[in-house]
Amino acid sequence: MRRSQVQEHLAQVPLFTSCSKRDLAIIARHAEEVSLREGAVLFEEGTVGDAFYVVVEGEAAVQRKGRKIHALGAGDYFGELALLDAAPRNATVVATSPLTVAVLGARVFAVLLKELPNMSDKLLRGMARRLREADAKSVQ
Repeated sequence: MRRSQVQEHLAQVPLFTSCSKRDLAIIARHAEEVSLREGAVLFEEGTVGDAFYVVVEGEAAVQRKGRKIHALGAGDYFGELALLDAAPRNATVVATSPLTVAVLGARVFAVLLKELPNMSDKLLRGMARRLREADAKSVQ
């Protein structure tokens, strides 16, 4: 897998913005590369989330109630909150071309947090940043 490429993409994820390059390299090293055919469903709206995804190559569509609401391409990411909370997914993601994603499972991530306790503080700062940004958008 293109670990350095995944690491660069991880640096753009608000959850990980406070992580060091070393932290990001460790996270990238534990991600699994998965290739999917066009039309494959990565997950469905309402199912419990258990993984985070980074698009390495290809394109996908995010759908809610059967309607496309967003297109994803290389460098885009989705499902990061599933690393912290196994809540139902709020959308379906479908490959619209042959697709390669880096997948980080919630169980693997939980083990990383136990092995790297300093990363938890960094993730909390990243989450706080994300909440502030969401808050600012809702006020506008």
